[in-house]
Amino acid sequence: MSFFKKLKEKITKQTDSVSEKFKDGLSKTRNSFSEKVNDLVARYRKVDEDFFEELEEILIAADVGVSTVMELIDQLKTEVKRRNIQDTKDVQAVISEKLVDIYQCGSEQSSDLNIQSEGLTVILIVGVNGAGKTTTIGKLANRLKNEGKTVLLAAGDTFRAGAIDQLEVWGDRVGVDVIKQSEGSDPAAVMFDAVQAAKSRNVDVLLCDTAGRLQNKVNLMKELEKVKRVIERELPGAPHEVLLVLDATTGQNAMTQAKTFSEATNVSGIVLTKLDGTAKGGIVLAIRNELKIPVKFVGLGEKVDDLQQFDPEQYVYGLFSDLIEKEHESE
Repeated sequence: MSFFKKLKEKITKQTDSVSEKFKDGLSKTRNSFSEKVNDLVARYRKVDEDFFEELEEILIAADVGVSTVMELIDQLKTEVKRRNIQDTKDVQAVISEKLVDIYQCGSEQSSDLNIQSEGLTVILIVGVNGAGKTTTIGKLANRLKNEGKTVLLAAGDTFRAGAIDQLEVWGDRVGVDVIKQSEGSDPAAVMFDAVQAAKSRNVDVLLCDTAGRLQNKVNLMKELEKVKRVIERELPGAPHEVLLVLDATTGQNAMTQAKTFSEATNVSGIVLTKLDGTAKGGIVLAIRNELKIPVKFVGLGEKVDDLQQFDPEQYVYGLFSDLIEKEHESE
């Protein structure tokens, strides 16, 4: 059974709406990436060095990341030789197979959130302004609420004008309270109040917003370290997750941000927003392979339910759905 057929069968067993969201959300990347791969396959009759060189360029253009691309190409060459693949059309399924392998290779990290079975779970949300941090918090609050969790928000971005109001709009929209202080207040003081409020109300999950300025990295690190210290002092073991929100449309710049925030705080997962707005969705693989941080959620649209838990097989299906459906229909 081909990899595409196995993938199709696995995806079919999952929720159709999730598959459609990945398919629709990755349409720009698929249209760009798949078209180029299909054109490459059509132009070459055999798998040779020139074929791999062009494939390398296509993958780099999709923001898969140079080191990840080199690793992928090496794996493809080995697999093509091992299976004695001559026809370029047969390489497409191997590419998709290796994309899944790269994401999953040696990883015991899950895309599941580290939600405590008992008591309060604190999730710290970090990222630069404009990445979609506040929107992510609102959508995540909605998702958790739909799962039966009680949720509270902490307006820890006291630096950016309008950040508190924006979070309150989301709080009203999804029916969740927001703990806040006045603009310019100490973020650590907000977190202290929020943890106390969450404990007294027996809340399941506290989502904490933070300032996203990168202009002064030293100040950012000091502020995040102080916020984390206060949270841990008030609730030992917290925060249970530090989620870094990255804008997929910024491409390799997102990698730089990820490295900076990883230095400032122990990032446990990535939320990749605006994946539907870019043709360079390969950044998912670059982040996972080069930074060894799991992508936990992806933003696949503007609707409140368009924040989806990341699944590498759904992701590959979204990239190759046209080809997979075509092969499925022909059988």
